Amino acid sequence: MVKVLLGFMGAGKTTVASCLERDGETFLDMDLLIEKKIGMSITDYFAKEGEAAFRKIESELLEELLSLEGDVIISTGGGVVISEKNRQLLYQNRKNNVLLAASFEVLYDRIEHDTVFQRPLFLNNSKEDFHGIYERRMMLYEGLSDLIINTDHRSPEEVARIIKCM
Repeated sequence: MVKVLLGFMGAGKTTVASCLERDGETFLDMDLLIEKKIGMSITDYFAKEGEAAFRKIESELLEELLSLEGDVIISTGGGVVISEKNRQLLYQNRKNNVLLAASFEVLYDRIEHDTVFQRPLFLNNSKEDFHGIYERRMMLYEGLSDLIINTDHRSPEEVARIIKCM
């Protein structure tokens, strides 16, 4: 069964998936797979080729990963739900999609203090605009997920345990 982790940037998708991997689950991070394929960071690719080119690669990879056999956990990028094609693919997998949700203020604080990932969407928008993006995406994530886990006050290990029980 292919389980898909959805959620806004900073919700903990990659961190939780890493915990699951330590417990023996097969984990595939879409952002890392895309960066390997394109040979550069997603940030650089966005700047060079544009969002449409990135979303095309993302859609192709999502379709490929959702067709895998066996138990696999996929961590998606926060913008995977922007594409109508991706939403259709994810809807077909809905019973195995998990939304990692957090309040806007918690996410904003996590992203603001993240020294590892530079997130163009965060850097290039005001807090008010960023909040609007968050609200629009949350509606999409919620419509595609059967399990919603709030990560505001849960450790990644606790979230991973909940996912393992599904």
